[in-house]
Amino acid sequence: MAKKPAKDTEKEPSGAEDGEGEGGSSKKKLFIMIGAGVGALVVLGGAGAFFMGAFSSKPAVADAHHAEVVKTTMYVDLPDITVNLSSTDQRAAFLKVKVSLEVSDKATVEKITPALPRVLDAFQIYLRELRVSDLDGSAGLYRVKEELQRRINTAIHPARVDAVLFKEILVQ
Repeated sequence: MAKKPAKDTEKEPSGAEDGEGEGGSSKKKLFIMIGAGVGALVVLGGAGAFFMGAFSSKPAVADAHHAEVVKTTMYVDLPDITVNLSSTDQRAAFLKVKVSLEVSDKATVEKITPALPRVLDAFQIYLRELRVSDLDGSAGLYRVKEELQRRINTAIHPARVDAVLFKEILVQ
């Protein structure tokens, strides 16, 4: 019976060697996984920096914005516009608007002045189709502003107006 314990002790060391081998391979796998994770982060970080323009020779957005601010900006005041708004009931609603146009150079101002009747006509046609509910809130006014800018740029093409600025809006 002395032989039986000897055989069991022989199996334990071989089992212990297998356990050590598994522990070593699990450590290797852990280091490989950590290395792959770090490598993936480096690659993703580099791709993100590339797409955000860190490696381009173009000026940064802040620099481009600063260069635009330095440009001379001129304003053209349009005459007051008063129109009646479209309504489904018998009650009349009126809109009075004072508009100023932002332009970047004097040549654009010189193109707007002779085309002013066409510009005012385009504005009045659009404004007369508006309802009081179209002017509710800042989103409504923003849509009106964008549409007026589109119409004036169409009227004075190839010149461009940079912005339409409301000086006064009165809905009555």
